[in-house]
Amino acid sequence: MTRYLAAAVALFLLAACGSSGGGETDKPTGAAADVSQALCTKDAAAKKVTPPSGFPSDFPMPPGTIVYAADDRGQDGIVVTGVTATSFRTTLKSLQTALPAAGFKPDEGEVEPHDAESDWSSSGYRGRWAIREIPQCSGETLVNVVARKNAG
Repeated sequence: MTRYLAAAVALFLLAACGSSGGGETDKPTGAAADVSQALCTKDAAAKKVTPPSGFPSDFPMPPGTIVYAADDRGQDGIVVTGVTATSFRTTLKSLQTALPAAGFKPDEGEVEPHDAESDWSSSGYRGRWAIREIPQCSGETLVNVVARKNAG
């Protein structure tokens, strides 16, 4: 089940990645993943994983995030999926403040009442984060991050 979930989330995020136009074909785009199969923190703790070494170790995951799936897709990047007991609004605020403070520049995002996403870049990586409120988990928040090393 965990492998199915990780594969489904990775496929969704990577299928959503594409060109945003303007000639930037390596710029990731996409939307928050479907939460119907998301794990709640009580279940994610038993499945906790460490992101692969190619994932930016200094990426500021939201407070309390338990990463329970990681998929290294080679040139397409690394997708990590986690959950936090932190509310959607607090998780959003954390990403909006912690990423720039850590050197990750946000770009072209959107916020809706229960989900948000944004592209980001740093000196060594480009990627996209997406968060979504998980209704079946009493207000917990799904966290997805895709990261790929900059070419060159």
